[in-house]
Amino acid sequence: MKRLLCIIAFLLPVLAGSFSASAQFKEEAFNQSYNDDPDSPSDSTDVLFSFKELFRGIAHKNPLKPGTMLVGSVMMPGTGQIYNKDYWKLPIVYAGLAGGVAGGFYFKSQDNKKAANLCFAAAGLTYWGMMLDEIISYDAEYPSAGKATIYSILVPGLGQIYNGEAWKLPIYWGGMLGAVHFYTLNRTNYQRFRRIYREATDTETPYTGPISGETALYYRNIYRRYRDYSVLAIAGFYLLQVIDANVFAYMHDFNIADDLAMSVKPAVILPDNSYAFAPGNSAFGLSVGFKF
Repeated sequence: MKRLLCIIAFLLPVLAGSFSASAQFKEEAFNQSYNDDPDSPSDSTDVLFSFKELFRGIAHKNPLKPGTMLVGSVMMPGTGQIYNKDYWKLPIVYAGLAGGVAGGFYFKSQDNKKAANLCFAAAGLTYWGMMLDEIISYDAEYPSAGKATIYSILVPGLGQIYNGEAWKLPIYWGGMLGAVHFYTLNRTNYQRFRRIYREATDTETPYTGPISGETALYYRNIYRRYRDYSVLAIAGFYLLQVIDANVFAYMHDFNIADDLAMSVKPAVILPDNSYAFAPGNSAFGLSVGFKF
């Protein structure tokens, strides 16, 4: 009975009058068109790769999309520098790549693993720097979703800085660094209990440690699972910041105006959903209307 009285007390003010709530969105927000100019490259990275488009772009016969330029550079280093007409950078790129790879194989043949790894790392750094340089030099009207996406692919968080949303960096970097920390911790414990399990089950070498083989096996599997979850968390935060950069670059010009309105008022509802009073089968209710 008390619950029924509360419901009636709540509905009486509503049935006694009507109210309206308004929120505003510019009509253009729902009709935004990007790159209507047929000669302008699409501002997206989700278009299928085309060799014809790539080679025509390198020949400066048509504009290149950021995604096409990136894929072209992955297969043919220096593509972006050619498209951006930064020809003077090509010797630096090729020298860095060739020198790093050649040095790596040379020191590897000399059994100098440390020097070989440094050379291979230098080649990889040159490769990464080449792609970052080409997207920085890529001429596109701000905000470019393609540039924002590739920025975040190459440097996590750089797309958010490009979009003017640097406040998101602690969220994504904190998540990724936290996941990396737990990955390192779980990997260390996994290797520890894997070693103990091997020693405990080795019939040739007697094991005298306090942890039994069954216990070591249990914790080995637990920490291996947690290690894998940590890898998924790192990948999840990485992909999320890439998607965030792309979406918010597209929505950068989303505006709010006065064209959407909602009204709520009492009504008498008939079985055929019409709004007119008729004794018998009619019922009281609320009429909700939206205006776009």
